[in-house]
Amino acid sequence: MITTSSIAEQRTVLHNISWETFETLLTETGEHRGSRFAYEDGTLEIMTPLFEHENPKIHFDRFILILAQELEIEIKSAGSTTLKRRIAKRGIEPDNCYYIQNELALRGRETLNLETDPAPDLAIEIDITSTSVNKLGIYSALGIAELWRYNGRNLKFYQLREGQYIECEFSIAFPIISVSDISRFIQQSKTMGEIALLKSFRAWVREKLG
Repeated sequence: MITTSSIAEQRTVLHNISWETFETLLTETGEHRGSRFAYEDGTLEIMTPLFEHENPKIHFDRFILILAQELEIEIKSAGSTTLKRRIAKRGIEPDNCYYIQNELALRGRETLNLETDPAPDLAIEIDITSTSVNKLGIYSALGIAELWRYNGRNLKFYQLREGQYIECEFSIAFPIISVSDISRFIQQSKTMGEIALLKSFRAWVREKLG
């Protein structure tokens, strides 16, 4: 067992964990635990997010909601839902994930099974400290088409192409925005009040739309 901690995240890493044990831990700890799991073929990382981790997570979620509202796009938010596929021996709980292009396919659904259902179209992953699993590999095995990854300083957009993530400048789900656009507002979030930030972001989106 390996345990690391920072002001942003506390991580515990367990090795030689079977898929059955992973499933049991998910069931026994339940949906409302404070930690999040990432599983990669026998390695289980348990991460407990702290303030520096959670604050940008909330900003990303609000930016996505404003984008959907202003573009008049329906979305289905799936939060930190456990995403897993037994055949791939991979599972993860993102900071946030969304059905956008596939929103209609999940509308009205109360359960999710990635063995049969489409994967979320967009996932947000925040890792302020170093992770012990290959999260890009996990997300690609689960078929997440778009991933935004933030390390507290830099934001990167990725698109899934032929089973591999390619870094890209523009979002698939929201083509009007670039990684530099969102990065600028995330940086502003460190010095602006939250309401002022959201007003500024909404005004910017409306200006982009003309």
